[in-house]
Amino acid sequence: MPIQDAQAAVSASKSTGGRAEQVAQALVLAVLFAIPALICVRAACVIDLDIWWHLRTGEWMLLHHAVPHVDLYSGALAGRPWLAYSWLFELLTVKLFQWLGLAGIVAYSSAMVLAITVALFHMVRRLQGDFTLAVLLTFAAVYSMGRLYTPRPWLFTILFFILEMDILIEARKTGRVRELAWLPVIFALWANVHIQFVDGLFVLGLAWVEAVVALWWKGAETRLRPAWMGLALAAGLLGTLLNPYGWRIYQAAFDLATQGGALNLVTELQAMPFRGLPDFLILLLALGSAAALARRRRFQPFETALLAFAAVLSFRSQRDIWVMATVAAAILASTITGSRRAEFRLPKWATAVAVLAAGLAVLAGSRVMGVNNAQLDTQLAKNLPVSAVEAVRAKGYAGPLFNNYDWGGYLIWALRMPVSVDGRAAFYGDKNLDRSAATWNAQPDWASDAQLTSAGVVIGPVKAPLTQLLRMDPRFHLVYEDKLAAVFIARR
Repeated sequence: MPIQDAQAAVSASKSTGGRAEQVAQALVLAVLFAIPALICVRAACVIDLDIWWHLRTGEWMLLHHAVPHVDLYSGALAGRPWLAYSWLFELLTVKLFQWLGLAGIVAYSSAMVLAITVALFHMVRRLQGDFTLAVLLTFAAVYSMGRLYTPRPWLFTILFFILEMDILIEARKTGRVRELAWLPVIFALWANVHIQFVDGLFVLGLAWVEAVVALWWKGAETRLRPAWMGLALAAGLLGTLLNPYGWRIYQAAFDLATQGGALNLVTELQAMPFRGLPDFLILLLALGSAAALARRRRFQPFETALLAFAAVLSFRSQRDIWVMATVAAAILASTITGSRRAEFRLPKWATAVAVLAAGLAVLAGSRVMGVNNAQLDTQLAKNLPVSAVEAVRAKGYAGPLFNNYDWGGYLIWALRMPVSVDGRAAFYGDKNLDRSAATWNAQPDWASDAQLTSAGVVIGPVKAPLTQLLRMDPRFHLVYEDKLAAVFIARR
């Protein structure tokens, strides 16, 4: 065989092998993007306890073409100042509900999880050249925060935080500031969907401090000048003020941050119980990140401060484990040395194709798994007091209503009656939350609860301690009971 023919054959073989590897990587990427969203579809979570008052708020805004400034739902605290700081999320979800029913709630969660996975992979890819490691780190991060894949506005916070991290890390590494222009846009949207935009501002502040420190300490690994980072920080702050409540949104953030009592009452605010693999995976990611930074034997102020910030938030409250998942993925991706044999072979357009394929897979998966409104209605009735609400509405029982914390959000939506308490923990405050919890747990002074004694209707879990006492209380009469809920009315 002539030398030219042999070289052509080798070149053709390499080209064929390269194309095969590209196809394989594209398929792996599509699977990576689809799996977390499919898990979300499979869970089909429509029994979230807070989504219902969010839907009711969105409905109210559509009817009144305004945002609320005072409470709309509480019987005892009606008229008190209250900010619907997630108003944009509420409008989005109520429109999805109007178009698709309960399936719209599942569509929101699965679409956001898909977007989060894609954004996280994009960040990791820019830090890690090894395709296999990038895929594994992305999957580990998204799997570890799977408990958060519920229809809540915090999904927007996770997405925006990842986007912010991606922009900051790239700008610090290259010194190019073009992408920083996206930060005020991100923060303007963020401040209208979820209050935890303040976490993103804190990280932006850390990057600015690092840029200032870098003026006199060469150990700081950033190519950004303080002026540019200061401008980005100022623009982000101004972006957050582009909301219907202006600067008052920071008062709401302060109230949430300083309310300690809810940490013991609300499960999602408590620390990780370490009863499942995702919790231990978060711990492993945290320890791995700390070890990776220590192994470099060079103090990195930004990464170290970021890891400490993530540890405080994530190990204090399981609702914030996304901070550690994101930060750890970034640190590990930037410190682990990958293999050149497993480098990326994909052209830029391949990621878009993988996203499209994943989206189609999620749609097909929802049909195969039979996720529809009839199935979701059945799930709802098994977990929330749907039948009890129907009985109250059929009989026309009048309030005031006394209910427990967990069901307050659903009763706001389904019963359209002022509730005694609901999931807006910061609005009610520690004193009211503690009083409600003590009464439902039948503490010694339960009978003196002012809201209970003035109630016209009581709806609560059939197994709750208070429910058992009310069966013998001459002030109330049991009018409905099923396996889930009991309804009492006051004897007048």
